[in-house]
Amino acid sequence: MSHRLAAAVAIAAVLLTSVAGRQQPPTFRAETRLVVLHATVKNRRGELVTDLDKAAFTVYEDGRRQPIVLFRRGDVPVSLGLLIDNSGSMRSLRASVEKAALAFVRASNPLDDVFVLNFADRAHVDVPLTRDTAVLEAGITRVDSIGGTAMRDGVLLAEDYLRQHASHDRRVLLVITDGMDNASSASIGRLRKTVEQSETAVFAVGLFRDDSPSAGRGRRELDHLTALTGGLAYYPAAFDRIEPVVLEIARQIRNEYTLAYAPVNQAFDGTYRAIRVKVAGSGGPSVRTRPGYWATPTPFRP
Repeated sequence: MSHRLAAAVAIAAVLLTSVAGRQQPPTFRAETRLVVLHATVKNRRGELVTDLDKAAFTVYEDGRRQPIVLFRRGDVPVSLGLLIDNSGSMRSLRASVEKAALAFVRASNPLDDVFVLNFADRAHVDVPLTRDTAVLEAGITRVDSIGGTAMRDGVLLAEDYLRQHASHDRRVLLVITDGMDNASSASIGRLRKTVEQSETAVFAVGLFRDDSPSAGRGRRELDHLTALTGGLAYYPAAFDRIEPVVLEIARQIRNEYTLAYAPVNQAFDGTYRAIRVKVAGSGGPSVRTRPGYWATPTPFRP
């Protein structure tokens, strides 16, 4: 996989001789890259559609139809990060958030590996990747809330951690926060560049208490971040409704379609390629996936 945005498949073709004793021709290698998409489909009523086959999907890159070469539906294990806002303003919400986070872990695929990252003024991985629910429970509930909100730094640290340690190709982050970022050293531009060059889907739960300008900016930042990755942000009106929201996110993650296509344009010249996926069928199904990727060059390895 190249920068987690495309899977690289090396194909070696050996030309065989037709005349005995003739010197064997040289070996030629061609590299075909696959762009991998994880897609969620819902009908007009907002219900998950989980029984489609490959023929129902059409993929376009920069407006040009692409050949789908791999297709899978169903519950595929993921490497998953729980990013929990641990700023001082979260103190009164922490118990509800911890309960929801534990419910999310229990509702996920048992083969998922999960890590916990808390962020306040700084971000820190408190529980390394594990499948041990007891370890996750202990890590989620052991932190006190204090400080500011360094959400962007948390996402960047989580991305780097997944790059180094994830055991599954499919990767997801769930961010739970109650405020606008006010402590990160990373800029919005740096965060955008990182997530656009990653295949990690980011979901978010925003626990904003009012309609102030700062809350509006916080919502916009979460909406932007999640849309860039094919994820989605949720804003429960009542903070005692966090658990149903994260359970819905867990259900979506476990019911995504995986599609891969070999881009017709194999130049991989560093340009941004826009992706659009259409789904056939009655009832007005809609599909959510990442909106594009950077065609980053990869050095050839003989």
